[in-house]
Amino acid sequence: MAKLDERHLDPAVALAMLGDAAPRNPHRQFALKHSDCFIVTDDYGDIRGRADGLFRDDTRVLSLFRLLIGDTEPSLLGASLSQDNIVFTANLTNLPLTPDKGAPTPQGVIHIERSRLLWDDRMYERIRLSNYSAHDVELPLSVRFEADFRDMFEVRGSTRTKRGKAFDIELGTDHVQMRYEGLDEVVRQSTISFSDRPFALTPDRADFRLNLLRRDSLSLFIEVGVDHLGTPSRERHRAAAAKARWRMRGKRRHGANVHSSGRVFNDWLSRARADIALLTTDLPTGPYPYAGIPWFSTAFGRDGVISALQMLWLNPGLARGVLSFLAQHQATETSMFSDSQPGKIMHETRKGEMAVLRELPFGRYYGGVDTTPLYIYLATAYAKRTGDLSFIDLLWPSLNAAAAWMENASQQDPYGFVSYARAAETGLANQGWKDSFDAVFHADGRIPKGPIALVEVQGYAYAAYGGLAELAALKGEDAKAAHWQACAEAMRISVERHFWMEDRNFYALAIDGEGKPCQVRASNAGHLLYVGLPSPERAQLMTDQLLSAAFHTGWGVRTLPDDELPFNPMSYHNGSIWPHDTAICAAGLARYGARDSVVRLMSGTFEAAVHFNMRLPELFCGFTRSPSEAPVAYPVACLPQAWSSGSVFMLMQASLGLEIDGFAAEIHVTRPRLPIGIDQVSIRRLSVGNVAVDLHFQRVGDRVVAYLDPRHEGLAPLIVRS
Repeated sequence: MAKLDERHLDPAVALAMLGDAAPRNPHRQFALKHSDCFIVTDDYGDIRGRADGLFRDDTRVLSLFRLLIGDTEPSLLGASLSQDNIVFTANLTNLPLTPDKGAPTPQGVIHIERSRLLWDDRMYERIRLSNYSAHDVELPLSVRFEADFRDMFEVRGSTRTKRGKAFDIELGTDHVQMRYEGLDEVVRQSTISFSDRPFALTPDRADFRLNLLRRDSLSLFIEVGVDHLGTPSRERHRAAAAKARWRMRGKRRHGANVHSSGRVFNDWLSRARADIALLTTDLPTGPYPYAGIPWFSTAFGRDGVISALQMLWLNPGLARGVLSFLAQHQATETSMFSDSQPGKIMHETRKGEMAVLRELPFGRYYGGVDTTPLYIYLATAYAKRTGDLSFIDLLWPSLNAAAAWMENASQQDPYGFVSYARAAETGLANQGWKDSFDAVFHADGRIPKGPIALVEVQGYAYAAYGGLAELAALKGEDAKAAHWQACAEAMRISVERHFWMEDRNFYALAIDGEGKPCQVRASNAGHLLYVGLPSPERAQLMTDQLLSAAFHTGWGVRTLPDDELPFNPMSYHNGSIWPHDTAICAAGLARYGARDSVVRLMSGTFEAAVHFNMRLPELFCGFTRSPSEAPVAYPVACLPQAWSSGSVFMLMQASLGLEIDGFAAEIHVTRPRLPIGIDQVSIRRLSVGNVAVDLHFQRVGDRVVAYLDPRHEGLAPLIVRS
């Protein structure tokens, strides 16, 4: 069994692991992904062996990959990702070179362009060298490399008493192969191939002497994959790039697109859509948005559901893929090790050596208390959005099993709540979306005894029961409809009775195993607004606080207000800002009519995105916004992260007041608002029933009007309430 401190399940521990090394800056790291393979490098294009690397199936198959010119690191000019997330490019130049013979080469006359992409579990790189000096140059170029074949959880900090064996590195004339046999008896290998034969090739380095004529250029091609598939070349590189771009274009064409009158705002929309497409993996069950890179590039139940909810109004096909996958992997047995029970929906799946050997439970792990009600809620929301009852019929046995799990969990709780307590010490101690080890506490900072009933989970269960009741009524199953509606109402009453804190005008974070409320105000309670559980009066009291300076920093909603005892703006869950959390709270405000406040939250989120190069990270620090200062990055945040990318679309829907009634094939718009500084928004190819329409929103004076494109008038009813 691996030795794993519980905190190592939280990526924040990387802060402690870095020691004297420079902190990881996610905004100076660049990620590419294809299927279950991804790469994270710095802006030089180098892998330095910290949390970066080339990963395949949760194993790091390249842990060092550095380009040297004359045995020194070149000078960085700049780095970027293509708009479609397919190609990473680093622009570099040389430092002064003093050869053994001939004239020295001054700094800044050799342009080095590294261009890289992933396709079919293989990395393709082109190093283009251009000589702008007045002389021919013999350029000494080296590539250093290693493959440590570490499991993702080892990279994150777990230690193992025993590992598999590394084979001797095999050297060819133009390639090198590294192999490792794990304790699971699976041989994992990584092969680096070069278009030019190296001058010298050793087990950790390839050296080249390139004759670069003045005012001329040449290219070196490198491939890293499982096997040596032939000599890398310009043709192979271009073919892989063409296939990757074609696949990405296909992904980005799924669903409707949002376009605005603001150029910079459109850059945010475009980057967010591209990031969701990058993270979406085509599984046999359909498209599934992997959670984030580097820590969570796999299928997570909660993250997949929330990402699908964010995109549901634009792309229902994503929700269908998520639902299909989760239904296929629904638990059918009880296991303490994997925290599974019949009917429960999966939290996480992994393919690495440690998961295969069951050193950790995450091969297929069910320790997420909220995933099951969220799964049901997504299914009911998908049905309302599309009217696709035939798909719901296929899911119906799974939805019934999930509801039975919720009811069984409620029966174990004195108040009828859905609570959690990990079944084995190897599992997660906290099993809501704030799952770090210190995310749930009493007002004085004490860690509560389990089982724990989180406030937002009861809201998800309330919404799940209510949605199931509506579906059962449509299917003619009146007894089930009445039963589930009664479950929803009982949950609502119990939440209002036991979670509400009269003295604080807010809902408690949780109720512990002794029936004592954790009398802490946290953003979790904002999720109750999203599902419509609170009374209008209590919703208003909550809204006032969520928009107060204690919660709202100017960049977004803090997970914890600054007047609670454990508040720390640099923590993972206790004072930081998570864009998806802000978006869910904003959607809740919109549900209760506070649409102007949604516009305010969207404006702050957009301005944060501008500072983060149009790419919202998983989270950032919860410091109060100050004039002329940027939001503060969180060093170990995932970037990109699916539900952070999807936040802009949830915020946009909440601002526009847009809903699709799939059963009636109608578009409903209620008190629409546009983002600050934006005068026009168009939703193109919006599916409504069996048709697709273009819907426009236009600012006219102090009003916003909504109308169908003239070409599509009459195709779908548009009902606007001002």
